[in-house]
Amino acid sequence: MIVMEKIEQAVKESLKYHSISEVNGRIRIRITDETKAKLIKASYGIYNHSTVELCHWTKSALVKGQSCYKFKFYGAPAGGSHRCAEFSPVGMICSNRCVYCWRPTESFDSFIPSEDLVDDPEELIQGILRERYRLLTGYFGNPKSKDRAKEALVPTHWSISLSGEPTLYPKLPQLVKYLKSLPSTKSVFIVTNGEHPEMLERLQREDALPTQLYLSCNAPNKELFYRINVPVMYREDAWERWLRSLELLGKLNTRTVIRITLIRSLNYDFKYIPEFAKLMLIGNPHFIEVKSYMHLGHSTYRLKRSDMLRHEEVREWAMKLLEEINRLGGNFRYMDEDEPSRIVVLQNMGRYVDRWIVRPEEQHKYSNYV
Repeated sequence: MIVMEKIEQAVKESLKYHSISEVNGRIRIRITDETKAKLIKASYGIYNHSTVELCHWTKSALVKGQSCYKFKFYGAPAGGSHRCAEFSPVGMICSNRCVYCWRPTESFDSFIPSEDLVDDPEELIQGILRERYRLLTGYFGNPKSKDRAKEALVPTHWSISLSGEPTLYPKLPQLVKYLKSLPSTKSVFIVTNGEHPEMLERLQREDALPTQLYLSCNAPNKELFYRINVPVMYREDAWERWLRSLELLGKLNTRTVIRITLIRSLNYDFKYIPEFAKLMLIGNPHFIEVKSYMHLGHSTYRLKRSDMLRHEEVREWAMKLLEEINRLGGNFRYMDEDEPSRIVVLQNMGRYVDRWIVRPEEQHKYSNYV
């Protein structure tokens, strides 16, 4: 009876891209067949309400041995990007409709699933790994990638960031703990839009924080926050909720990163740097990543190609931000950059942590092809 009441409530919420049905004798939320078909055509893997994909850098690592900037900056994924599993436990559920998002936000629902309608972490990960194996299948027959593909079957790194908002998955603490318990796991990253500070507090309280937590910061003020992030779940206090998450960063017992995505027509103007700098001091993260918006995927319907910045422009903006942060009393330094991804990273020396999750000289322990 209780389950039926919850089903009726979910139906009342007018889900457009999810259905509620029986899966292996249990009532579960699932991405609809129509939406699933579109996602599979776009090279996603789907398991009930979760999604997985092989990103550009995973594919590049498999064939060419070239890894992403996270490997260059932090030594994760251990062994290289072919050992990264990028997924989302709620792939088509999000509280925002960010204009720069590559993902099909027009097919997102916005709701908080109840715990008894979502998969348990172990079942979810087993389903994701099966889908990921399907996506990897073609690489086993390629002489350039077959050996790395075998290594890829056992991820060392879990990136909970693919699509949707992971903090809406009600079993996120259990998921992080489960992933960390796997013998091969060296790191777990979570990227959040910051609209759900309650979950960040819960991760801290339940000793379930990821290895590294990213908070997206794409607006220096409330007005631009609503234009860029387009919140749909908490329209009235979305900015205030995000500020709560920002304030939490300095209190969390894990590595933290603020990621700023620069969009030429929206937040790139140098006049916004003082406001951004003040936000950085509030969050006091271990690292700040400043990167250009990339004109890819579904974002091409919302923004122009000219909204991308050249790497030199990103570097100039980041160095001006660094100067302003330190002028206001911060103690940050330039750490590194990656031109292909158009990204510059700053490090907080006042809250110093070793940049390396796995040091370069130890990478050979996790791949025969580093």
